[in-house]
Amino acid sequence: MRVTSIQLGRNDASKQGRIAHALDLLDRAPASDLFLLPELWHCGYFSFDRYWADSEPLNGPTVSALREKAAQLGSHVHMGSIVERDGEDLFNTSVLLDPQGGILARYRKIHLFSYESEESKVLKRGAEIVVVETPWGKVGLSTCYDLRFPELYRKMVDQGAMFFLVPAAWPLARVDAWRLFNRARAHENLAYLLSCNCAGSSEGKPFAGHSMFVDPLGNAIAEAGEDECILSGEVAPDLVHAARSGFSALDDRVLR
Repeated sequence: MRVTSIQLGRNDASKQGRIAHALDLLDRAPASDLFLLPELWHCGYFSFDRYWADSEPLNGPTVSALREKAAQLGSHVHMGSIVERDGEDLFNTSVLLDPQGGILARYRKIHLFSYESEESKVLKRGAEIVVVETPWGKVGLSTCYDLRFPELYRKMVDQGAMFFLVPAAWPLARVDAWRLFNRARAHENLAYLLSCNCAGSSEGKPFAGHSMFVDPLGNAIAEAGEDECILSGEVAPDLVHAARSGFSALDDRVLR
């Protein structure tokens, strides 16, 4: 199974320009079973004053463009997250598309960041844990700051998750924590964690990059640098079953 993260770093363009740039990179990427994009790439995470203007419902231009691209590629596309508008409410919503361009799953970010951030003031938090069936096994969705809350990942494992998909806009100032949490959430749950972080900067605040593919044993099998790039690698879904049958830590849990 080939997975590719599009670590976007173009943050100086309009929403339409960013969509066009993302589509171009998807076309230039190697053929893959699954593509991933980062968090709030269509407006810039720290551009809180743009959230309302750049928000859209799930039938809006960003989702529609990526649905068409997923169908063209014949691949699953985790299109990162957008500011979803639902009536008067805004959500940080990630969307997983199937190879026909259909919406396979939607996840509204549960843990909203409040430290030096307006996210928790501008957006409404989600309430639903999302795990969905795919050809490679069950996939659990989470976003960025969620990585600091391991209980979410255990609940996804309890629902059968074998893979975690994580779009992010994680800042460079905490890159060590980012790399730690990517590996920890994978290894403690004996699951794959596939992440796509932003590169570049938003409102003068640099992102960490370092998108990662981490296997169930906590090994980073592919990792990007800080700049915009296309990160691609092979993962073996059967390794999840092998890891869980060979090392029964999940069976030995006491507190649930």
